[in-house]
Amino acid sequence: MFKSGKPRAIVFAAGLGTRMRPLTNDRPKGLVEVAGRTLVDHMLDQLAASGVDKVVVNTFHFASKLIDHLEQRQDRLPRIVYSREDILPEPLETEGGLINALPLMGEGLILTCNADAIWMDETAIKRAIEAYDPQKMDGLLLLAKMENTTGFDGAGDFFMDEEGRLTRRGDAKSAPYAYAGVQITRTELFKDKPLVKRSLAKTWFEEWAPKGRLYGIVLDGLWLHVGDPTARDEAEKIFTDFLASQKETTN
Repeated sequence: MFKSGKPRAIVFAAGLGTRMRPLTNDRPKGLVEVAGRTLVDHMLDQLAASGVDKVVVNTFHFASKLIDHLEQRQDRLPRIVYSREDILPEPLETEGGLINALPLMGEGLILTCNADAIWMDETAIKRAIEAYDPQKMDGLLLLAKMENTTGFDGAGDFFMDEEGRLTRRGDAKSAPYAYAGVQITRTELFKDKPLVKRSLAKTWFEEWAPKGRLYGIVLDGLWLHVGDPTARDEAEKIFTDFLASQKETTN
């Protein structure tokens, strides 16, 4: 755990959002809205509700627009700092972005979060933090059951054994679980790695999974992957209906 006693996070928001065009022709993907809130705000609100007090957001595509938006929420948690990849020739992908941001993070547990996922499970991040065991895990991934996904056109990413250990789908036609966009790991595992453009998936599949140190925990309820305009429209309807049903239950 962090010396502050609170977990920290990085939200990856530096991507070019090519699959989300034309919605990203004038904004970063994180500022695309679903049900009246931007994608990055959906993620930050989930993190705040889970006890995360500081978040690093990396920037590249329309960086100034993203920062201007996020500065408007600096009066509430989580506190936001920026890893400015827009000063580089190109974004560093997820592992490169994490390594570049390490000086801003302190030491200990870290959540790595994609900015294009919404889910209906308010306890998911808390459960993942509580389940992370550094004695046997290098990474713990939040997963969605394939039958509970929308906007995801893949065939599944992982198989999981009874202990929660993950293996890659590989040559299988399908797998039962998709990565839902949040990982728990430790900053110390990345301190000696070179700063290069690289995906975290490389480390999962080439380093941690072969050693039996990649684990998963499964979301309750739907996972909305907001990867393109059609998926955004679908997520808009599902999430709006979900909010309406919650309001009816409350009343």
